[in-house]
Amino acid sequence: MCAVIGERNERGTLDITGVGTSPSTGLEKGVVKNIEATLRAISAAIEEAEVMSGQEVRACWTGIGGKHITGMNSRGVVAVTGKTRETREIGIEDVGRVLEAARAIAIPMDRQILEVIPQSYIVDDQKGIRDPLNIIGVRLEAEVHIITCSVTSAQNLIKCVNRAGFRVNDLILQSLAAGTAVLTEEEKELGVVLIDLGGGTTEVVVYCQGAPYSTSSIPLGGMQVTRDVSLWGSISFETAEKIKIQAGCCREELLDKDESVLVDGIGGRPPQSIPRSELAQVIRPRVEEIFEMVKNELDKLSVSEWLGGGIVLTGGGAQLLGTAELAEDVFNAGRKRPMPIRVGNPLSRNLGGFVEKYRTPAYSTAIGLLLEGGKRETGSVQEGGEVSGDASGLGHRILTWLKGLF
Repeated sequence: MCAVIGERNERGTLDITGVGTSPSTGLEKGVVKNIEATLRAISAAIEEAEVMSGQEVRACWTGIGGKHITGMNSRGVVAVTGKTRETREIGIEDVGRVLEAARAIAIPMDRQILEVIPQSYIVDDQKGIRDPLNIIGVRLEAEVHIITCSVTSAQNLIKCVNRAGFRVNDLILQSLAAGTAVLTEEEKELGVVLIDLGGGTTEVVVYCQGAPYSTSSIPLGGMQVTRDVSLWGSISFETAEKIKIQAGCCREELLDKDESVLVDGIGGRPPQSIPRSELAQVIRPRVEEIFEMVKNELDKLSVSEWLGGGIVLTGGGAQLLGTAELAEDVFNAGRKRPMPIRVGNPLSRNLGGFVEKYRTPAYSTAIGLLLEGGKRETGSVQEGGEVSGDASGLGHRILTWLKGLF
């Protein structure tokens, strides 16, 4: 469990002033399995961040993920109202109505809509419009990506945060938050796959032409790798996690033959020295399995030709030595033109404070929640109808308009 506190400075950027982490035993594959254990982890992480920053937390932006998350693409169409018949100029009300039409899909009673993200707009026959405001037209269409989640999973997560003594401003999809932290706008425009290697699950987001096209979740993550190491070495889960972080590797050829790691014995047994190459032989198959499952999901979408931005790996699992090299072996196998693959750290844009200390893949989601929450807070409409902050404007104005309706 990770908590990050940020404060907006006089330049309008966010300074990271506090970070706290706590082991979480109450979550399994992104879903709350133990309320008490989860709220204790939340309290501990936020308290540590409060001590570092000197600030008291009352509310927070909370990340949600897991296998229960699903994404789908939808389209809505409305007639432009306009002030007069001769000047049918698209206004914010028209954009709000077309987004409402796009989200009017049939979903089961046990699911709820988490996000509705505009991809592009079509005015009459003109496609690929990003901001339709003030354009004259008769027919307005919106192509959107809709993310849904389990109602009970969302409610249990909110319950844990509330019982820990904090208010949830909103739930934000963790992989989208990670994308905000580590991806550049150029990568999103070219088409890029974000693979967030988390503890219980691996979250995947495909961006095309600047917007999310697909979101999915693989029910395997770093905890499965740790469990493999624990069973192989007959050591505790905690010791296996420590060894994985300190000496883990996905490609044994990157290691010297004589390298070894000292592992504490259990039950009073003496420590034992294990070659790192043998440890890598245990770790590699599981990470390779995760990448193969992601590749199968991408093959179903037939998007490989769109991905000029390649693949970006982030999350705690991306810190393993050789992760990017193993990803190249899996995703570029049989390709005439290999895709670029990199490990994504939180970008330093719009961030200050302790950012250098926490610019690692493990903090991508938490820092992304900070950035995304900051954008949503500065997206409020001020006097005169203007939108404050450096956010894109249109999405925040629509969000404010929709909230005014419900």
